[in-house]
Amino acid sequence: MQPEIRPATVEDAEAAAWCHLLCWREAYAGLVADDLLLERTSDIDRRTERWATRLGEGSTRWIALNPDPAAPLQERVAGFIGTGPGRDEDGPVAFELEAIYTRQAFWKTGLGARLLDVAVGKQPAFLWVFEGNERALGFYRRHGFEPDGVRKHDPYFDLQEIRLVRY
Repeated sequence: MQPEIRPATVEDAEAAAWCHLLCWREAYAGLVADDLLLERTSDIDRRTERWATRLGEGSTRWIALNPDPAAPLQERVAGFIGTGPGRDEDGPVAFELEAIYTRQAFWKTGLGARLLDVAVGKQPAFLWVFEGNERALGFYRRHGFEPDGVRKHDPYFDLQEIRLVRY
């Protein structure tokens, strides 16, 4: 059974926040130092508040619901995607893919592609991805995104990011 994808509401904030933190742990294991990763992914209250605030302000977020009706709160959301107007002053296109994650149990199931199709479609967009995140880089390349040569440092995880664009 495929996860249902729908717009997130403020009521989804805690389940989405759990997905967010657990996705970070799964996606960034081996990229981010273990102690830093644990520190950055341990404050569920802060992440829930951030989700609730962003959703309350009208941010666009789509969630994929775990098809298991008995899934506990921490497993209720299987993935998510966030988009919006580009936040970079020198943005190469007007639309930004701000975040896309799926839980590891849903990797290679097509869920990421479904989320991308629902929230972005074929329109031009840009995003930031950590250098060395080969799994994510491969996913984005398969969907037409290429590096544009711009880099920056992410202080939260202390990693370099590269910008990818699809025109």
